[in-house]
Amino acid sequence: MPNKFISKLSARYRDFTNQHPHAEADFREAFEEVLADAGLTYDRVSVRLKEWQSLRTKARKKNSDGHLIYPEPWVDIHDVIGVRITTLHSTEIPQIIEALADVFIVHRSVDKAAQTRVSGSFGYGSHHLILEVDHRIEDLAGYHGFVFEVQIRTVLQHAWAEFEHDVRYKRSGGLDPQVDRAFTLAAGLIELADQQFDQIAAIQDPGHHHSTDLDVELSAKTLPGVIAMLVGNRFPQSRIEDYRWLEELLFAHGITTATKLRDLLNDPDIDAVRRSLNYQFQPGQVRIIDDLLLRRYHDEHINATGKSGKYPRQRGPRLRKRLHAMRAARILDDSEPHSKAELTSP
Repeated sequence: MPNKFISKLSARYRDFTNQHPHAEADFREAFEEVLADAGLTYDRVSVRLKEWQSLRTKARKKNSDGHLIYPEPWVDIHDVIGVRITTLHSTEIPQIIEALADVFIVHRSVDKAAQTRVSGSFGYGSHHLILEVDHRIEDLAGYHGFVFEVQIRTVLQHAWAEFEHDVRYKRSGGLDPQVDRAFTLAAGLIELADQQFDQIAAIQDPGHHHSTDLDVELSAKTLPGVIAMLVGNRFPQSRIEDYRWLEELLFAHGITTATKLRDLLNDPDIDAVRRSLNYQFQPGQVRIIDDLLLRRYHDEHINATGKSGKYPRQRGPRLRKRLHAMRAARILDDSEPHSKAELTSP
C-alpha cells in the first residue's frame, strides 16, 4: 500500500481518536444501557479501540492475487471499535441480538458456531454482528453512521477463544498434533457444558426461554468431547480425522444429538458388544460406536454404511462377520430380519 494511503488512514484514525477520546467508555455504557433496558442478563460488556499499529497492519493485507483486501480501509475495516458481550448461557444470545437490532442498523449477522459445524472443523462458537449507529440510540449520537463489530459468546466460549488464540497464534513453530487433539476434545466439552448451562437456566426460569430443544447437535468437532462426557475414559479417543466418518455413521440412523447418542451408549449394550466380540485390543470411541450401531440396526447398518470409510471393500464382510458373532452370542433380537450373507459368514 502506498504511503499516501497509510497517511490518509492515519489522519482519519487520529481525527477519530481526537474527536472521541472516550470512545471505549461511550460504547460500553451505551451497550450496558441497551441490555439493561431490555431486561437481559449477561456477564460482561467489553470494548476496545483498535491500536494504530494493528490497524495499519490489517490495512496492508493482500489476498492471493496480490490485491488489497481492504482497498478503502477506513470504510472496509469494521473492527476499529470492537464490542464483546459475554453471556452465562447461550440461550441469551438470540435475545441480545434482537435487542441490538432494535437500536442499530444490522449490516451482517454470522453464527460462527454454525459455520464450524457445517465445515466439520473445530473451534469456538460465537455470533458476530456488523452494526451501524443511527438516530435510535441517543447515547451514541456523536457516532452517527459509524460501523463497528460486535462479538457475542458465552463465558466458556470466550475462555476457549482466548486460550486457543494464545497457543495457536502467539507462539512460533508448529503445533504438536496432540495439541490439536486436545483442542478438539475441549471444543466438544465446552459445547456440552454450555448445553448443560442452558438446561439449568431453562429449569430455573422455564417461562423465560422460548425453546426447550437445548440438546447439543453432534458434529465431527463435538463428538470427542460428547463421547468422553457420556462414557468417561473407558474408550480412548480415535484419530481426529475419523470423527467426520463417525458423524456420517451416526447420521445414517438419525442419531444427530447428544441425547440420542446417550441412548446408544448404554452400559448393557456396551457390555453385550464387548462380550460377544471379545476384543483383543482396547476399542476406541469410533470402533465401539460402530459396533453398537451394528448391534442395534443389524443389516440396516451394513446396507447404509457398508461401503463407507477408508477401506470400503473390506468393510462389508467385516461387519457381517461381527454381526454373525453377535448373533452367536445371542445378544441380538431374533425378530429382526437378517441377510443370507450374514448367516453364511464364518
